[in-house]
Amino acid sequence: MIRVGLVGFGMAGRVFHAPLISSVDGLELAAVVERHTDEAAARYPGIKTYRSLEAMLADATLDLFVVATPTGSHFEVTRQILEAGKNVVVDKPVAVGSDEIAQLMTLATERKVMLCPFHELRWNNNLRTVQKLLHEGSLGRLVHVEMNWDRWRPTPRPERWREQLVHGAGILLDLGTHMIDQSLVLFGFPLAVGAEIERERDGEGPEDFFTLRLRYTRLTVELASTSLGALARPAVHLHGTKGNYWKLSFDPQDAALGKITRIGSEPWGREPAANWGMLHVDVDGDAVTRPVEPIYGDFRLFYAGVRDALLGLAPVPVAAVDAWRAARVIEWARESAKERREIVCDWSGEPK
Repeated sequence: MIRVGLVGFGMAGRVFHAPLISSVDGLELAAVVERHTDEAAARYPGIKTYRSLEAMLADATLDLFVVATPTGSHFEVTRQILEAGKNVVVDKPVAVGSDEIAQLMTLATERKVMLCPFHELRWNNNLRTVQKLLHEGSLGRLVHVEMNWDRWRPTPRPERWREQLVHGAGILLDLGTHMIDQSLVLFGFPLAVGAEIERERDGEGPEDFFTLRLRYTRLTVELASTSLGALARPAVHLHGTKGNYWKLSFDPQDAALGKITRIGSEPWGREPAANWGMLHVDVDGDAVTRPVEPIYGDFRLFYAGVRDALLGLAPVPVAAVDAWRAARVIEWARESAKERREIVCDWSGEPK
């Protein structure tokens, strides 16, 4: 049994990490850092509550630490854990900048421990279904891909750190990290990046809108998100020389995890047929449009991969360098938005 210590029990720790860890055989959610409350102990009887990271690091029974604190603290919290020679999973983004991520990668290598980014959306139904369609080749050569993450949140919530002008806040680091990682998984390294990054809502606060254009050879991938998306765009829309695929809805796992402490009986992650994506192709000159049953997602596979990696049975499910790559794209996007021009990507400085 791999004993896990969870650092932080805000939304990320409570909604995502704790239920998933508790739902994977071979993992035990054994301890949590909560500085002022005992919410984790109420939800998970028997869990040990520590008031500081230092106190939890002294617990020699813990095999894995999970960082679920606000983004701006990820670098320092993760550095302390790695310095102590502990394995660690870090909620996205691993750090605010690529230089910080590279430092953590070096430290993990020196201490010979795991540093694994929490990019669980690789195991959502949209990405897995798109991977299947690309493998089948039914769309022909892709020419344009849209991935949108629109929400209707016209009134900011200043009590939430993501809505404050603090280090690590803003929609680009929050949602953009996931979307960029998905594009890198599907299509590899872009040649260039163009971007608009703005604050659309009234009042002060971090950016709440972005559009990123990742240019590949004969392919453009457009990633976009807004907090003023009452009529949301498709979550994914693929344009190919032989057809199109589009899907309006997101994976239902996010909403479901917010209501439970662990995943119970199957099935998990299923969507009603009304939410399935649609495929439009030409068959012998006739246009055919049909629903596509998704490859259902399962975020538990991330933590099952972490377990197997710690047991020496498999590589880490997400390599630390993948977090660095997503951070570099974000940095090029910020440069593009500031200078109002496309930025050519230079991947030569990738850390090992």
